[in-house]
Amino acid sequence: MKIQTVTFWKEDLKLVRPYTIASGPIDAVENLFVLLKTENGITGIGAGSPAPGVTGETMAKSMEAIVDIEDIFTGKDIRKAASLLRNLQTSMKDAPAAMAAADIALHDLVGKSVGIPLADLLGRAHDALPTSITIGIKPLYETLEEAEEYIGRGFCVLKIKTGLNPDQDIERIRKVREQFGPDIRIRVDANQGYSVEEFTRVFEKTRECVELSEQPLKDGQISDMQGLNKPMRLMSAADESLHTPHDVPVLLQEPRPFGIFNIKLMKCGGIGPGLDIARMADFSGINLMWGCMDESVVSISGALHAALASPATRYLDLDGSLDLARDIVKGGFILESGWLRTNEQPGLGVMIIQ
Repeated sequence: MKIQTVTFWKEDLKLVRPYTIASGPIDAVENLFVLLKTENGITGIGAGSPAPGVTGETMAKSMEAIVDIEDIFTGKDIRKAASLLRNLQTSMKDAPAAMAAADIALHDLVGKSVGIPLADLLGRAHDALPTSITIGIKPLYETLEEAEEYIGRGFCVLKIKTGLNPDQDIERIRKVREQFGPDIRIRVDANQGYSVEEFTRVFEKTRECVELSEQPLKDGQISDMQGLNKPMRLMSAADESLHTPHDVPVLLQEPRPFGIFNIKLMKCGGIGPGLDIARMADFSGINLMWGCMDESVVSISGALHAALASPATRYLDLDGSLDLARDIVKGGFILESGWLRTNEQPGLGVMIIQ
């Protein structure tokens, strides 16, 4: 079964609720889409969300790189998907979000061609997991209002963005715990915003409130992370310090700087590289968190299928599509009381909105 046509384009997607992280405010996002179609009419769709501070590429760079997939995919047999993915990883390594869009489209196409959900094709290890939903950096009263809204919608895991003011971070975290009780799980994400002293202080003041902490220090501070005590390291998740499978060996050196790896398809280049990281983590006793950018349902679904096919997965942070005011697809996953599971449709289970 050969790929007959390759199409790609970009979409400007506004956010329902602009938010702030340690690096600045965010109110809109551009996504790149890829559509593959076989000679017998089966289609596969993928999406990418480039961000210079995360993926190292602008949308212009993504659009320039994505042109290569016409030569890589056109006329090729999808039964040789492994070779096609290897070619992607060679030719598009400097544009991981663009690579992710192409990789996800191919995985969707292969899943549809055999008629089963992608997670089952990859080897499902989990049926469903709860996802966190994110609260940006904002005043205490707004944090509590937003937390109440999300809990009212059924979410049981909150991720609170931090990293600008440690004292305010401590107050926000403790007040959320105090107001909503121990049944609500709290995760925090400083986006590299803390110094060693600041993270130590926040950790000591909120230790009993927080489930995990994403990337507290800058990505180059691996030795500083290794110098932290073991409880701090075990509850810390590598995000900006982990992009591709090539980053993993350094993060496994003792003492291990992180007890959790956060895999984002946009950073690593798609489902293929994401699963490579997942296998190394599983073999090494590292727990996995699967995260996202502000992304279409397309790529969120791709991450979910990969996460549910990885035995080491413990945490989901796949709320990126919930921030979008519009999308070009529907379906992909089922969200119930804050838990995510795949639907029973083949591939990613998404449909383009006509």
